[in-house]
Amino acid sequence: MIDTDALRSKILDLAIQGKLTEQLSTDGNAEELYQQIQAEKAQLIKEKKIKKEKPLPEITADEIPFDIPENWKWVRLGDVTFIERGGSPRPIKQYLTDSADGINWIKIGDVEKGGKYIFDTKEKIIAEGKKKSRRVYPGDFLLTNSMSFGRPYISKIEGCIHDGWLVIRDLKGYSPEYLYYLLSSSNLYNQFCNKASGSTVNNLNIDKVNNSVVTLPPLSEQKRIVAKVDEVLAEIKIIDELQSQYASNVDALKSKIIDAGIRGQLTEQLPEDGTAEELYQQIQAEKAQLIKDKKIKKEKPLPEITADEIPFEIPANWKWVRIGNIFQLHAGKNVKANCISDRADEEHQYLCYGGNGIRGYVADYNCDGEYPLIGRQGALCGNVHLAEGKFYATEHAVVTDTFANTDVKWAEIFLKALCLNQYATATAQPGLAVNKIEQVLIPLPPLSEQKRIVAKINDV
Repeated sequence: MIDTDALRSKILDLAIQGKLTEQLSTDGNAEELYQQIQAEKAQLIKEKKIKKEKPLPEITADEIPFDIPENWKWVRLGDVTFIERGGSPRPIKQYLTDSADGINWIKIGDVEKGGKYIFDTKEKIIAEGKKKSRRVYPGDFLLTNSMSFGRPYISKIEGCIHDGWLVIRDLKGYSPEYLYYLLSSSNLYNQFCNKASGSTVNNLNIDKVNNSVVTLPPLSEQKRIVAKVDEVLAEIKIIDELQSQYASNVDALKSKIIDAGIRGQLTEQLPEDGTAEELYQQIQAEKAQLIKDKKIKKEKPLPEITADEIPFEIPANWKWVRIGNIFQLHAGKNVKANCISDRADEEHQYLCYGGNGIRGYVADYNCDGEYPLIGRQGALCGNVHLAEGKFYATEHAVVTDTFANTDVKWAEIFLKALCLNQYATATAQPGLAVNKIEQVLIPLPPLSEQKRIVAKINDV
């Protein structure tokens, strides 16, 4: 099974390090944004909307956990936000009310597990209670400061919070969604863990949260980061849904994961990957050179792909091709029965493959390396598996020779997903001809994405 929680955490870590997006000169720099935040804070202090606080210490080199882009800035959380602690009127029972015009009393129990927003409360308090509590408003960030501390939520309602919460107010320096991802990152959570105190219950106070060290990117890049993170998390959600739906049947789950993989729904498409068209041209150039060097034979061109043949949509940077366009297929060769042994020894040391089964051992080999083998006949017709090392491929197998610009394990996965047995001749003894396989359509992703698809499917 894929650990999607770890995957989400990794994506957020990459996001706050500036590794998911491009830095643009038109964004300006975070120092300019930082000065705007300080001006906003000074104005709020002047208007007596927030209190003036003691300056926070300079950030030391030892506190910086990773490198960030040049136009970003390391800041303390308290320098770019305003943080206050909640308060509880006591005894709380005297302040609770069933009145519809009561004030929302926001408790940690009002949040959904794994949720992001606070939409309503189970209890309300009377107006007198707000004098001994902390008022919060839609858009405020609430941070748990005890028990399961360090979890951020965004309030969608007005209300009051008890002393198990901290409220974090943005000073126009952060995109709300970026700030949420920043507060949810493992880097900040680890700082909270190191700063938390308490004998049996860990607690965070304002000073510790204020002193936490965070990244400040230019505002335009924050928005691009949010868009990229949202895109990736949507893909991870697909994996979650598939794993939840098929948790009791691993084979069915893997089949669904692979189906998502061949449609481009399992991985994100990155600009730096290039396009499958570029990859396709590289394969054709390699194939032409091998023909020139007389290492492979020139073959009759395959027909152009028509719109009616395309079975489903794929990402814009992928390409529909025929199997014979990107692989070199070879039918295995017959081996005499008296050359096959039932055990490996010094004379008979090479496995003899026939599609998806081992027939015995021979004293010779006609393949050396990694090759997806396609079964040609009988029960193994259309089966695909990856053969490795030195072996003899019999007439019951088609050897799929991959070019340098394709990933052999990706080739195995995608060829399996095509269910090649459906293209076999409809006779009492089904068979697959090489020229039939060559014409089957296969979606081609860029090489880097091929490797990411393989990595995700192998995690299942």
